[in-house]
Amino acid sequence: MPFTTKHQFPQSSLDIREMFCKQVSLVLAMFYGAALVVASSEGSNLNSRSISDIETRDSTRPIAGFIMKVWPAVIGAALYGISGLLHWIHFFRVGQRYMLTLTIGMTLMTIGLALRIGVSHSPYSLTLYIVEDLLVLLSPCAFLATDYILLSRLANSLGRDIADDCLLIPSRRITKIFVWSDVITFWVQASGGGMSASESLSSAGTTVAMVGLVLQLVSFALFTCLLISFGFRVRTKYPDAWDVQSSVLSVAGPFKTSTTTNWKILYYTMCLTCTGILTRCAFRIAEFAGGYNGYLATHEGYFFLLDTLPLWIAMSLYCFFWPSRFINQDEKNVQVRGSPFSLVEANRNNDNYTS
Repeated sequence: MPFTTKHQFPQSSLDIREMFCKQVSLVLAMFYGAALVVASSEGSNLNSRSISDIETRDSTRPIAGFIMKVWPAVIGAALYGISGLLHWIHFFRVGQRYMLTLTIGMTLMTIGLALRIGVSHSPYSLTLYIVEDLLVLLSPCAFLATDYILLSRLANSLGRDIADDCLLIPSRRITKIFVWSDVITFWVQASGGGMSASESLSSAGTTVAMVGLVLQLVSFALFTCLLISFGFRVRTKYPDAWDVQSSVLSVAGPFKTSTTTNWKILYYTMCLTCTGILTRCAFRIAEFAGGYNGYLATHEGYFFLLDTLPLWIAMSLYCFFWPSRFINQDEKNVQVRGSPFSLVEANRNNDNYTS
C-alpha cells in the first residue's frame, strides 16, 4: 500500500516551500564554495600569523598545527544542520529504519563542524580537538554504509530474478561484506586519529589513519564499480525494467512523500554520491600522506573545499530524492516489476495516488 501521512501540506504551499528551499540551497552552496576558495588562498598567511602570535605569548604550538577559523565552521555546520534536519523530517514522515545511518551521520558531522568553533577558541585543548577530529573523520563512514544498504534494497525492489542476475555479488551479501569493511576501516581510522593527537605518536597515528583511508577508498571504489555494473547489466538484459520514465522535477522535493517507480533517479543519485565520497577519500589520503605538518593538513580551506563540501552536496541530494520513496514498494510490485505490464500498471497506480 502506498505510504500516507496524516499531515499534508496544501499543494500551492508545498510548491512554494520546495522552490524556496531549492533557491536557498543553491545560493548557500555557491556562497560556501566561493568562501572556501578564499579561505584556501588566504590560509597560508592567516595561519602562520595566528601561530606566530600564539607562540609569542605561550611558546607552544596549537594542537591542530594552526588556528582554525570560525566562519567556515559556522557555514559548514549550518549547511549540514539544514540538510540533516530535512533528513530527519523525511525519516519520521516516510521511514525506513535503514536510513538512520544517514540521519545519524549528518547529525554527528554537524556536531563535529560546530566543535571546530570551540577548537578555534581553545587551540590547546587536546580533548576537544580529539572529539572534533574523530567526528569529522569518522562520520562519513555512515554515508558509505547508507549507499551499501541502498544498493541491495534497490536491486531487490526490481525483483529477485533481476537482483540475482545483475548484481556481481548476491544482494544478501552486499550489505554484510561492505558494511563490515566499513566497520574495520572505521576502527583503523579511529585508532590512527586518536594516536595522531599525541605528539609522541603523531607519526604512527597518521600512518595508521592513512592505511584505514586507503582501505576505505579501495572498498568503496569496488562498491562503485559494482553499482555501475548493476545499472549496465539491467539496461542490457532487462530493457523493460530499465525503460521507466518520469520527470525528475516532478519527483524531486524536500517535502514530498509520494512513492515513484522510476528507480533510475535513485540509481543516478547514488552514482553522484559515490563521486563526492571518492573525492573526499582521495583528499584525505593526500592530506595524511603529507603528514601532520603537511600543507594540506595545515590549510583548512582545502579541507572544506575537498572534504566537507563534496560530502555535503552528495548527501544533500537525498533531501530531494529520499531513497525509501523509490524502493519501499509493496510486495506485489517487487515480485512482478520486471515485466512491461507491471511497470505500466505500477505507474498508473502511482499517478492515481499522487493526483
